Amino acid sequence: MPRRLVLTAAASVAASAAALGALAPAAFAGPSDRASAAVPASSSPRLTPAPLPPLKAPSDRITITVSDTGTAAADGTFKLTCGPTGGTHPRARAACDRLAKLSGEGRDPFAPVAPGAMCTMQHGGDATARIAGTWRGHRVNAAFNRKNGCEIARWRTLEPVLPNAKF
Repeated sequence: MPRRLVLTAAASVAASAAALGALAPAAFAGPSDRASAAVPASSSPRLTPAPLPPLKAPSDRITITVSDTGTAAADGTFKLTCGPTGGTHPRARAACDRLAKLSGEGRDPFAPVAPGAMCTMQHGGDATARIAGTWRGHRVNAAFNRKNGCEIARWRTLEPVLPNAKF
């Protein structure tokens, strides 16, 4: 809806400018040649439509649900918005900065472990997490755990979006 309003306003401004531009020469025409000579052509006012403000990108909104981290304060459901930063996430600014850094490096912060990846068989605890929402205009629905070395590394890459989990 806001985009429609911006486009309607832009069309109105453009139509008004065109109408005024057509009337402008008549407004500057004087009763004699002397009046016309007083206003050089290069200094006559030109009406141009005002530039449109850039369309605001939708803000990034994700919900993070964490359980079994070994720290009661880290478990729960947290909202995180970036652009502007907000929500109930305890470290919202740091979390948004981390996601922006990973995206700036061309990495998908929510990508799963690649199929066939060789992962160490170590157990990093029972912590699990789910991240769902919208990031950079794309739907996100990612699950995290700490069941092997690849998943532990994936979890740590997203800290502080995800909390530091105890073993």
